[in-house]
Amino acid sequence: MAKRIHYTFKGQNKTIAFAQDRFNNLFEAIAAEEGIDLTAYLKMEQQVEMVSKNNKAVRDFRDKEFARMGFSQIRFVKE
Repeated sequence: MAKRIHYTFKGQNKTIAFAQDRFNNLFEAIAAEEGIDLTAYLKMEQQVEMVSKNNKAVRDFRDKEFARMGFSQIRFVKE
């Protein structure tokens, strides 16, 4: 089943194809589509994973960082 990602970036609704063989998750795919380098973000995410006791801290960090970058309403759309 083909997957697409629908998201809003700086007020514009966008939809892209998602390829599991190219990206680990939908967040990496949308960042690549918009030309955003995630190197610093991934390092910080790894540090948050190491010090947190649950996944909620990692999810909160991810959501806040992607909102800061201008992303919102990120979701998969199955076709």
